[in-house]
Amino acid sequence: MTDFSWTQSDWFVLTVVPLLIFLARVVDVTIGTMRVIFLTRSRKYLAGMLGFVESLIWIVALSQVMHNLTNWLTYLAFSLGFATGNLVGVMIEERIALGSLIIRIITQREADELVNALRKEGYSVTAVDAEGATGPVKILFNVFSRKKLPQLISLIKRYNPNAFYTIEDLRFVNDGGIAAVPRPARRASLFRK
Repeated sequence: MTDFSWTQSDWFVLTVVPLLIFLARVVDVTIGTMRVIFLTRSRKYLAGMLGFVESLIWIVALSQVMHNLTNWLTYLAFSLGFATGNLVGVMIEERIALGSLIIRIITQREADELVNALRKEGYSVTAVDAEGATGPVKILFNVFSRKKLPQLISLIKRYNPNAFYTIEDLRFVNDGGIAAVPRPARRASLFRK
């Protein structure tokens, strides 16, 4: 029989247990952040699987806190792991950049140069003449992949640095054959429902 008495030592309880709780919380909160992102992107099966793993890790971490109630470092590790997990989850989401966005660009000056630059880079742009508070404006609409956001912002700043723009997440896009809407690569159908 294996002797695990070293797990009851003061050194283990005061250093290793809080570290493990911290790491477990980082992982479970990161997974939770990704789960919410997948839910908003209509990937319910993947979100469900992540929810299972997230809750399992959470229960293990919480049970260690409850088992070591006199060790205030476990409370600190649990809370710090939560905060760090949120940051890590958002950073991962920014790196994988799932989904599509819509941008509305409003410019008071003629936007032909910007429109041509966007179209040259492969963006489908819809331009509309409109009336703003101070006179005529041009409104440009574009649906694009989140991964291309930095490139698109760079083009706007280069060709029309004073343009006003808003960016929103899109949950569903149906191009109806009108525009070249970015489509994510198809993966296993399990993750798409």
